[in-house]
Formats: sequence, C-alpha cells, structure tokens
Amino acid sequence: MKKKIVSVLLAASMILSLTACGGSGNAGAGASSTEAGSEAAATASVTNTASNVLAINLASEPDYLDPTLSSSSDGGSLAENSFAGLYRYNQQEELVPAIASEMPEVSDDGITYTVKLKETKWSDGSDLTANDFVYSWNRAVDEKTAADYGYLFDVIKHKDDGTLEVEATDDYTLVITLAAPCPYFTSLMAFPTFFPVPQASVEAADPDGTNPGAWAQEAGFVSNGAYTLSEWKHNESMVYVKNPNYYDAENVTMDELHFMLSADDTAIYAAYNSGDLDFADTVPNDEVPALKSNPEFHVIDNLGTYYLAFNVGADLFKDKTAQQAADIRHAIALLIDRRYIVDTVAQCDQIPADSYIPVGMSDGNGGIFKDDKVSYYDAESTDVEQAKSLLEGAGYSFTDNGDGTYAISPALTIPYIINENTVHQGVAECIQQDLAVLGIEMNIQTEDWNVFLEDRKKGNYTFAREGWLADFDDPINMLEMFASNSGNDDPQLGKSDSPAAPAWDEYDKLISDIKSTTDFAKRVEMMHQAEDMLMNTWAVIPVYYYNDLYVQKGNVDGVYSTIFGHKFFMYATKK
Repeated sequence: MKKKIVSVLLAASMILSLTACGGSGNAGAGASSTEAGSEAAATASVTNTASNVLAINLASEPDYLDPTLSSSSDGGSLAENSFAGLYRYNQQEELVPAIASEMPEVSDDGITYTVKLKETKWSDGSDLTANDFVYSWNRAVDEKTAADYGYLFDVIKHKDDGTLEVEATDDYTLVITLAAPCPYFTSLMAFPTFFPVPQASVEAADPDGTNPGAWAQEAGFVSNGAYTLSEWKHNESMVYVKNPNYYDAENVTMDELHFMLSADDTAIYAAYNSGDLDFADTVPNDEVPALKSNPEFHVIDNLGTYYLAFNVGADLFKDKTAQQAADIRHAIALLIDRRYIVDTVAQCDQIPADSYIPVGMSDGNGGIFKDDKVSYYDAESTDVEQAKSLLEGAGYSFTDNGDGTYAISPALTIPYIINENTVHQGVAECIQQDLAVLGIEMNIQTEDWNVFLEDRKKGNYTFAREGWLADFDDPINMLEMFASNSGNDDPQLGKSDSPAAPAWDEYDKLISDIKSTTDFAKRVEMMHQAEDMLMNTWAVIPVYYYNDLYVQKGNVDGVYSTIFGHKFFMYATKK
C-alpha cells in the first residue's frame, strides 16, 4: 500500500504498533537539532489527560474514506478503525475473526472457502449480511468503480459476466470459489479493499455511477467499524465517535478519535509537544537524533520498501530505445548513495535496499523470499564509472571537470516529485547531489498529497518518490502491482505506448501464471523471475527497507500496528 512517510522491515516477524500500504514513520533528515530543540525532544512533552478522547495525526486530508477506493496507508488505517471486514489482526499479531464468527472452512483442494458470519449491524442499525460482501466485492472489480486494488480479487474465480464466484447461501454464510489455491487468501479478507460497504448509501449518492466514492466524502456516512465519522472539516480535522452497533463495541475503550489533518511535521510536532496530540506518525527530521533517548519515541518494524519510480513513457526517454531508456534509469540507480541517506536522513537503522522485495518477506512456500544471493547492485556503495558508461551508451558524453565531477552533454534535467515531508525533502536533496556528480540536474517539486497520488497514478510525472508497505506477507503483493491491469502501476508499465517503454505482455502473463499455479515451489521461482524482469526495467529504484517511527504520550497504551502499516486505536487506553 502506498506509504505517505517513511518505514522499513528489520525482522520477519510481525510486531505491534501501526499498520501498511500505510503507517507512516518519519525517518529523520540530516540537519542537526538546535540545543533548545534537543532538550525539548529528550524530555517528556505536555500530556492531555482527557481519558475518553485520543488525539491523533496520521497524515493530511485523506484521498478516500471508501475502503474499496483507498490505496494509501493513512486511508488504510482510517478504514481499519471505521470499518470491519471478515477478519482482522489483533494486538498479538494474530489473524482472528471479525465479522466472521470463526476461521474459514477450506475444501481439501484449497479452492472453496466457506465463511460463517456473526449477526451484526451497520451503524444506522440495519442488518449486515453475507450479501453485503457479495455486493461489495463485485463492486470492487467493476471497471466503473476503478478501484486501484481491483486486481486483488483475481485470485477468486470469475464468472463469464465478470462477476465473482462469491455466493451468500443464507444471510450469514458466504461461499467463495477461488481460481486456484491461494496461500494468503485469509489474509486478503482482512485487507480494507475486502471490507463491506453499504449498498443503499453507495447507490443513493451515485445514481449514474460516475462518482463511486461520493457516499463517503462527508461526515455522517454509514459504516460498520468501531467508529463513525461525525465531523469533518476538510484539510483541518476529523472527529470519529464510538459506534454502538460495532460487533465488539463493549471492548472499545476510546469514546472519540480526533484527527489533525496535516502534512506539516513541524506544526504536528508542536501540537504534540503542547498536548494537543496524543499520537503523531511523523516528527521533523532534525528532531530524530535527540528523540532517540525519549521514551515517547518509538521505531517499529514494517514490511516494505522506500523506492523511486520513473514513468517509462516520460518525454525524457522519447528519443531513446527501450534499452537506452532502461540504461539511463540504471545509471541513476547506481549513483544513489543509499548508506548516506540512511545514516543522515532516515536515521533509524533502516537497511539500504539492493532489491525491491524487502528483507524478511515470506515466499509462500515455508521460506523467506530474499536471501543473500538476491542483489541487483551494491547497496552500500555507488558506481560512478558504470553509470557514466551506461549513459554514454545511451547517447551522452562527458567532460571531466577535474574535481571528481563531470559535465554532461546534451544536458540532462530530471523533474522529481515528492509530497510534503521533511524526510522526502532530505532524501531528494541527497539524490540531487548524487546525480550532480555526472552533471545531471534534478529539479525537486513538492505537491499536495492527493495531487501527488493522482499525478503518479495517471503518469503525470517523470520521476517520483514512492513507497510500498506490503498488504499481506507474500511477494506477489509487491509484484502484481506492476501488472498493466493494476491501479497501482505508477511507472505505467504495459500502459505507455512510447517506443522507449519496455514490452510488458510477458510480465503480465507471468503474474497471471503465478496466481494460477498449484506448484508452490515453482511459484517461488516464478516470483524471482518476475522481480528480475521488473528490476531489469530500472523503472523501480529501491532505496531502503521501511521501518516506522512515531511519538506517543506516556499515558497512552493499547495502540497497535501490524508490519503492514495499519494502526488500530479502538482498544487504546489513556491514564
């Protein structure tokens, strides 16, 4: 899932704190704190003792609150607290029933899943039944809905009319037929895109089907989670209140969640220190060194990768062959000093990335996908000479400046977009300096979060900051997003008709074959082949593996997360 700020996996096991596609951990920049700032960071901040309200910052204005349409980490966390699916992750990192009454019954061939549901209600008091899941899942795969995550349902068998082989055999029994055995399907049912949405509300707000997210664009919409949205001051704040119709309402501890909507980490940190926030998912870069000695500062594991993406159809490559374009991108990858970025900007012991699939991810066959043999470059060093050679092969020439730098001809200027955040700015400035060694100019452009998401999705960019927290623990999640039918294929692989874009039909077929094979050992080999194909385009340039930092008041307990980046607040306590 797309991540707004910074995070990495340090271990393979799941731990408690926030979850992905979405927690946001800020990993600091390189600037040093002032003496006063360091003293403030190292001591406890003002505490708000309102015991029934938790004040939180996750991000700025969310792109969607409709769980079917959201594809960002902050949106995922909001969905986890305001909607409930069949299953969820608990405080002990276990997958447990939510709306389901028990774990699924699976046929011997691994194809048919039967799920029994609890008798629960929507927040408006109407019954929530198995038919709500049938409707919601078919809505997610409907082209008119344009859900970024619609491809996740490819594992379910499709009928000739494009709908899913999902049937409500009675009000509280759901029968699902898969296209092939899927080792992670139960985990998928805990992911927000698989949450139910209220059909009556959706269709009333969008009668002509042109604005599928209209029903959840203002406060007061119907949901089924621990909280309902009661107030929304756009670009400023949101207030969620406890939902008495939630299936586990008796154990929900906080009456209200108050969200500050901002991406200004300086303002966020000031609000935290003044007692206006109990929990903040980001801090200014220059505060990180001093905060490491503060008991309110936390760094937790995530399963994901901070990376950069090129639009393969960008004008930058218009006069190049597909190989020349890939060589240009490869050269950029070789110039980036990842160790320096981790040590001076991220600052939380992230691991420099030498592959896209992160350290610790399972392989779906009882092992770990990435081992010491999987490396596409030396992540601990740069290679200026190889980068220079690749660029020469792509039509550029160099003049030695005599000081270890070069002038490039013709001029090479690369616009690079980021969303507002001091970490992303710090990383961008490091890369800007790295590229300047060969005379390459990188122009950094900062965009509002929602504009940034749309520009990447639509290919309105050349080079962009990216991040992906796994939605479930299997490499296919990080590979299928680059299939041409994916709404998360920001590099436009298989979508661009530029002669410089790589051919992508073989990759699409490989992803389809991975999903349909019943040979799980062969599946692992196929996923390594897919990662090879992806990395050979150099449209994706890994920087480091995520972890997640946040600050939380000492009188707050019970907030938890998964390695996937989604945070859960419904069982928090506050002294």
